[in-house]
Amino acid sequence: MAISDKDFEQLRDFIYNLCGMYFHTTKKYFLESRLTRRMEVTGAKSAMDYYALLKSPRGGEELRFLLDEVTTNETYFFRSVPQLNAVENKFLPEIVETKGKMGFRKLRIWSAGSSSGEEAYTLSMMLLEKRATILKDWIIEIIGTDINETVLAQAREGVYNAYSVRNVPDLYKRKYFKEDAGKFILSPDVKKFVTFNKLNLYEDNKMVFMKSFDFIFCANVLIYFDLASKSKVVQHFYNNLQPYGYFFVGQSESLHGVNDKFKTVHFPGGFGYKK
Repeated sequence: MAISDKDFEQLRDFIYNLCGMYFHTTKKYFLESRLTRRMEVTGAKSAMDYYALLKSPRGGEELRFLLDEVTTNETYFFRSVPQLNAVENKFLPEIVETKGKMGFRKLRIWSAGSSSGEEAYTLSMMLLEKRATILKDWIIEIIGTDINETVLAQAREGVYNAYSVRNVPDLYKRKYFKEDAGKFILSPDVKKFVTFNKLNLYEDNKMVFMKSFDFIFCANVLIYFDLASKSKVVQHFYNNLQPYGYFFVGQSESLHGVNDKFKTVHFPGGFGYKK
């Protein structure tokens, strides 16, 4: 079902105003195909019928299904090895030392746009390996957030396919997964440090409560936003980071032209940002 340019813009702007995701006219085919799929499921006869549904009292539930359609969630364990190595070997010991001097033994990490949980659980495994040494007697809190409730349910379940675990080092795979009929079931030890919550990064009143993080990871999420949305969301990340904290985006992303408050920190194979 073809959607006119005018109707496309109205639906696109509705999504943008709600969650900051911006679909340029060059992405019309992508968004149109997702909208058409939802229109068929709901029985909407036209784009404006569907728009009316989204605005109606039962629109909240349909919006959840639509957002599940338009967000892609391709991820896997140990996705950005240079970044993880830098955290493990440089940034984590530095923060542990800083907080230790203050007598504060709690580590808070946020995986924003956590999808089905691979990033959050990767970090949990890494930190578990430090429980006998630098994180002895520390409280570890990892929060994964996403706008897509379907992937959050998968994350909480903690069951993965071979594709998701293909980069997991053998030691970690043996220690933290149980294989069953081609599925990889995550150990409760890894899950206990992680909680998953639905969060729209564009909602100011929710973002202000995401406070006091030592590390924030937001990989391949900002690509959905235009410059104004990016600036708004990244400013929240800046505000919610501890004064000595670190912020990481995807390997192909940068904050150039988005936010000039962060300092760039380089490490072998990549870079991140420090408050």
